[in-house]
Amino acid sequence: MADIFQEVDEEVRRERLQKLWQRYGAYVVAAAALVVAAIAAWRGYEWYIGRQAAAAGARFEAAVTLSEQGKADEAENAFAKIAAEAPAGYRILARFRAAAELVKTKPAEAAQAYDALAADDSLGTTLQDLAAVHSAMLRLDTLSFAELRQRLDPLAEQGRPFRHTARELLALSAWHHHEVAAAQKYIDMINNDPESPPLMRARIEMLSALIAADSQS
Repeated sequence: MADIFQEVDEEVRRERLQKLWQRYGAYVVAAAALVVAAIAAWRGYEWYIGRQAAAAGARFEAAVTLSEQGKADEAENAFAKIAAEAPAGYRILARFRAAAELVKTKPAEAAQAYDALAADDSLGTTLQDLAAVHSAMLRLDTLSFAELRQRLDPLAEQGRPFRHTARELLALSAWHHHEVAAAQKYIDMINNDPESPPLMRARIEMLSALIAADSQS
């Protein structure tokens, strides 16, 4: 008797499953097809991105070779093209390298290129600060101390990644423009920062000696 009831239960379950499949089977098949298609599309996208990155890497290496061969204009054009067309990571690298190539022949344009990088919020603070420091280096002899301070004072604050270089540039500019008190302020910031590089401390010591000599003359 138990076998009969078991057979009836199985038949009922079979009928229910058949009805469910008739009602929802098409949706199940469609959902499975969508999953397979999504996986295939993602794999295809990964392949495409990998191929694009490999091509951009080869072009970047070729541009570096042009730079090493002293072909500054050709290298700058190559980096500029990569910056316009390559995937995001290589675009950023290429923009910095293009600016570096301009330094060799067109420093004013290079400073403008670094300014554009410094103003690009998508790069993040570290890369923006790096670009701003490069721009300031190129303009050290042409900007007034007030102008340089406006650019670099925020970068000289504790915790900023390129604060050491920013402080040194500010100290040099202050000394050049006879702002002795301001120069001493940045010298003290360097000396009091335990993370200041040893070579920078040596340069700042020389600057301190020059300031002391100026005050005695």
